[in-house]
Order: sequence, then structure tokens, then C-alpha cells
Amino acid sequence: MTRKDRWLLWIFLAPSLGLIGLFLYWPMVGTVIESFYATSFISPNPEFVGFDGYREVFSDRDFDDVFWNSIAWTLGVVVFQNMLGFLAAMLLNQGLPFRGVTRALVLMPFVLPGVVTAILWRFMYDPQLGLVNSLMIRTGLASETSAWLANPDTAMAAVIFVAVWKGFPFSMLIYLAALQTVDRSQLEAATLDGAGPLRRLWDVTLPAIRHVILVNVVLTLILTFNYFDIVWVMTRGGPQQATHIFPTKIYETGFGQFRFGEAATYGVVSILVLAVLVALYVIVQAGANRRGRRT
Repeated sequence: MTRKDRWLLWIFLAPSLGLIGLFLYWPMVGTVIESFYATSFISPNPEFVGFDGYREVFSDRDFDDVFWNSIAWTLGVVVFQNMLGFLAAMLLNQGLPFRGVTRALVLMPFVLPGVVTAILWRFMYDPQLGLVNSLMIRTGLASETSAWLANPDTAMAAVIFVAVWKGFPFSMLIYLAALQTVDRSQLEAATLDGAGPLRRLWDVTLPAIRHVILVNVVLTLILTFNYFDIVWVMTRGGPQQATHIFPTKIYETGFGQFRFGEAATYGVVSILVLAVLVALYVIVQAGANRRGRRT
């Protein structure tokens, strides 16, 4: 590129970069600044507290609950979403009849808005009228109804199940596209050599799409850690903070209790975690691109 071309490039990019900086990065900077102040709806004059706000948040038991809940929520959803998505992609990649209709039906949970999904499953988890308890009692899996969302021991598992149900079609689409790029001649050669289905999967299919798996796992880590709708609508972080994760804690602290400084502190911690995940995603994606160019 010539010097003139570089100037033209920056001129055309300037409006987009300005909007991104104004609506994305400036609020992030404002959040970091606000985290150093003790601000609330009642106090008209914010008090500068520096890192004392961080020390207070880190020493609070609520932070430990939110942190470990976020880890359990993120890992639970990502692991099961990717496993189920991969299995569904393997099934739909076969020569099944009505593949188009089946794929459209499998995609239905993903296209539903998160709020609609959460409301739907709240009714299904209802102790008296919910379909989940009814099916479990009729099939002999349970002898009495359970308040899934009101029990601290089952609430997190219940919301993770819903998130996996909604999110696995996303992973399925990515894996299905990747499976269709696997070299069929290698699969046929492995079959002629006597390799069974599991052996072909381990030695041929997985190595061919390993970069796609890595990118998908890191991407779903980012999306899941920052997810809000399902948890908030279904449980609002309860019961007894059993399902509070960073997004719900930030929302409740800032807009429910009007403790904006503390909410900003939680937000900064969340931004740092997301920054690490985004950096990991960029590294994995760059490595995948380099391997793609070599091949």
C-alpha cells in the first residue's frame, strides 16, 4: 500500500472507529473511573475511595459466591453445549431422511429470544403445574414434585440445562459446517484399513476440525460468561445467591440497590476476565489462520 492508500484507509475507518470508541470504550473507561468512587443514588457527591472499594468487594463473601457461580455456570454450559452440539452435528451429517426439516427443528431453541426461553422454562419447572415434574413422576424418576428454581442445590443445574438447550444449536451449526469439510477420501481409506467409527472419529475427523473446536470453545466461553437473560429472568440470582453470576450481580447492585461504585467494581473484574478470554480467542483464531494458510 502506498502512503496515500494508508491515509484513505484511515479516513474511511475513522467514522466507525469513532463510534466504537464513543459507545464501547468510553463507557468502559467511565466504569473503571467510577469503580474508584463510593457512589450511590442517595449520595449526590461521590467520594473517592481508590482501591479500598476493590478490597471491600474482594473481602465480601458475596464476591466469592459470584465468582465460583460464574465458573460453574460458564464451564457447565460450555462443556455440555459443545458436547451436545458435536453429537447433534455428527448425527445430522449422516444421510438421514428429511435432513432439512430436522435441522430447522433443531435450530428452534437457538432462534428463540433469551427472555422467551427463560419464561417458558420457568413454567416448565413450576412445582405444581410444570411439565418437568409431571414427566419425572410419570416415568418413575421422582416420587414427588421438586421446586427446581427455589432449591439452592438444584437451581444452578436447572438454569445450566436451559442454557445448554438454547445454545447447543449454535455449536451444532459450527461443527456441522466443519464436518462437511473433512476429506472423504481419508475417511474411506481409514474404513478400508479396518478402522471402526470411533477410530475414524479419533484419527481422522477430530484432527481435521481441531482448530474449529478450539475456536468454538473459546467463543462460547466468552458468550456464556457474559450471558444475562436466562439467569436473571428465571432466578434473579437466587435462591440465596445460588445462581448469581457477574452480569446479574452487576445489574442488581447497580440498578436494584443503586450502589453504582460497587457495581462498577464488579464490572471491572468482569471486563478483565472477558479481556483474557478475548485474548485467548484471538490467539487461537490467529493460530488457526496460520495453519489454514500453510495447508
